[in-house]
Amino acid sequence: MGNQLEAEPDAAAALFGDRIDLARRFTRALAAHGEERGLIGPLEVPRLWTRHILNSAVAAPFFEGRVADVGSGAGLPGVVLAIARPDVEFTLIEPMERRTIWLSEQVADLGLENVTVERLRAEEWAKGRVFDVVTARAVSALRTLIPWTAPLARVGGRLAYLKGANVAAEVDAAEKQIRRFGVSDIEVHVVGEGVVDEPTRVLTATVTR
Repeated sequence: MGNQLEAEPDAAAALFGDRIDLARRFTRALAAHGEERGLIGPLEVPRLWTRHILNSAVAAPFFEGRVADVGSGAGLPGVVLAIARPDVEFTLIEPMERRTIWLSEQVADLGLENVTVERLRAEEWAKGRVFDVVTARAVSALRTLIPWTAPLARVGGRLAYLKGANVAAEVDAAEKQIRRFGVSDIEVHVVGEGVVDEPTRVLTATVTR
């Protein structure tokens, strides 16, 4: 593979603190095996730190308690957040077997005791509304995401999605689902300015019923 992993940005050590070694190990593993295992595209390795790892890590303050990462894929943001926030319990929900194998390997290799991997689709979750926060990154538009994720959050719990620049249009298009699932207090936070090249947009909302 000709695509070299970019140099570790200065911000990484500040974001991960004493957990930076785990972040480095995860990033190196994803750079080495991510493309061949169908987890990331061939163009992602040279921008893995900035576009994916730090993009996920800057959202770490939005999480607490028990968190579900829906469509966890390569572990973005779930594994990255679990490294940054050892005080928070993460459940990574992912339907594809090859991805759950990867996630389970990483959790074991990195010794992440705050992570559980579940192979299923979000709508197959049968253990009740147990999560304080439900997240997703690059999974789907809001109108699809809300019906998948809101039913996993406890009443009064929160949604915290990592979204792209067109998040405002997604909110408008999801008006019906927002009403139907009792989603309120929608805010978009731009985080990581001055830390990462492309700031992360985190959409937060409360699940009211």
